Amino acid sequence: MNQYLIVGLVFLVIIALLATNKKLVETLKNISKIEELRKRILYTLGLLLIYRLGSFVVIPGINPNLLGEGSALANQLDSNSLLGLLNVFSGGAFGNAAIFALGVMPYITASIIIQLAGIMIPAVQKMQKEGESGRRKMNQWTRLLTIIVLMLQGPAYITNLYHEVPQAFVYGNTLWFGIYATIILIAGTMFIMWLGEKITDKGIGNGISLIIMIGIVARLPHALLAEVNARLGTSSPGSVIMIIIELVLLFLVFMATIALVQAVRKVPVQYAKRMVGNKQYGGVRQYVPLKMNAANVMPIIFAQALMFIPMLFRNIAPGFAGAFASVTGFWYNFTLAVLVIAFTYFYTAIIINPQMMADDMKRNGGFIPGVKPGKQTVNYIDNIMTRITLPGSIFLAIVAILPAFAMRFLNIQQAFAYFYGGTSLLIMVGVILDTLKQIESHLLMRHYDGLMKTGRIQGRH
Repeated sequence: MNQYLIVGLVFLVIIALLATNKKLVETLKNISKIEELRKRILYTLGLLLIYRLGSFVVIPGINPNLLGEGSALANQLDSNSLLGLLNVFSGGAFGNAAIFALGVMPYITASIIIQLAGIMIPAVQKMQKEGESGRRKMNQWTRLLTIIVLMLQGPAYITNLYHEVPQAFVYGNTLWFGIYATIILIAGTMFIMWLGEKITDKGIGNGISLIIMIGIVARLPHALLAEVNARLGTSSPGSVIMIIIELVLLFLVFMATIALVQAVRKVPVQYAKRMVGNKQYGGVRQYVPLKMNAANVMPIIFAQALMFIPMLFRNIAPGFAGAFASVTGFWYNFTLAVLVIAFTYFYTAIIINPQMMADDMKRNGGFIPGVKPGKQTVNYIDNIMTRITLPGSIFLAIVAILPAFAMRFLNIQQAFAYFYGGTSLLIMVGVILDTLKQIESHLLMRHYDGLMKTGRIQGRH
């Protein structure tokens, strides 16, 4: 009972702090006054609830009672770090053998392939430049490629599940069972994608990112309870103190990650004076905020999606797959860090267009002091982005491999260590800040105070 008491006290303290925050209470009242924002938030929460319920709907033909604690599958998820991380991303659906077991990672993998094709294949590049029609075609291609990826991952998941818990298969692992179970898994992932698109269109925030985040957050109480059980089970006199230290370190890591996500370099822009009738416009200095981590959470999602690929070759090349199976292993962390740095540059180059920024400045009569408009402005902005992206990508890579250090040097349980960095932490911080930014824009647009005392989230302009 002690472990449940500690976990309960932690969440009670968090709830009490939130409840006593007058600013938060006032903001919630303002949100309730805006009908459109209120409907969007309720719509988003409703679809996220549907997703969470689907994470517990087991594939027909599998006995869920044989998949719980102590089963071979549960032991595998505890011993295999990569599969355990995939279980965290799916909100526990992977370990439940649910219809949503494969989550949205196949879609993320397909998106990576399509975006890489946009760099190497001229026909895809041309399609990307066709505007809205090109975007619709790219989305169709991504969906089709997602189905192809699912057709590979679905049978692999069923085969692995049968290998670990054959007694859970009520009718055995026949060919027909494999076919219809794969179809169900494909339908589950496509339904999740549909939920994500609906949240993006009619809800608040980015749907796919919110679905990933809600699955991660859903595992936090379970992970904290496992960590408390492990600490109290050692009979060490300082176990409670270690739990407190771990929570304090977790808070500090969260704060550092928020600072990284919101760090910006302000580039001064001077606008020339111009007279329109009797009024004077321009003549003021403003700033263009260039984010150190302009790519936000996407590099870590893309990199992590690629790290799941070696598991497809688990039976064909066990040595190759084994080298990347442990999140504390050297090759896993080295490869993950390199991929994060590479994807940070790649995605930043897609998002930030110095030529477009320079053209917009020139069109509006703006210029950077000491820099000539045109090509010099483009080169100036490009140089700044190159300089700030390098430390940003390195810090992002360090955060990505922090769980390995938490497990190795602090002896933190695997499930709880995922929240000390890596994909879980960055997704939570990035998605929450982006969602808060959208909520704040609705509030400020209707002349209500923002979410922060300053009326604007730092680093979000």
